[in-house]
Amino acid sequence: MFEMQFTVTASETLKTLGKDPGKKRLVRQIKKTLGFLQTDPRHPSLNTHPYQTIPNPFETGEKVFEAYAQNQASSAYRVFWCYGPGKKQITVIAITPHP
Repeated sequence: MFEMQFTVTASETLKTLGKDPGKKRLVRQIKKTLGFLQTDPRHPSLNTHPYQTIPNPFETGEKVFEAYAQNQASSAYRVFWCYGPGKKQITVIAITPHP
């Protein structure tokens, strides 16, 4: 089990989405993804893989990963995350529609 942390950007995105009644299903999907991420970052439904474009906020040289919050949806949402800053910690960097 990992301790979850959020960047300000990721936290604000989740908060904004949560205020929109039309995004209720999306928020449930994101929270389900975060739950899987917290217990098993390699859970098959996350389709976790390295993502090159976003830099690690801790400048450790460690990889940033992308996990799927949605599949088969236009502009499907993704959760971008990295390990750290401490052991057994994961930081969610961004929650965005697929670029």
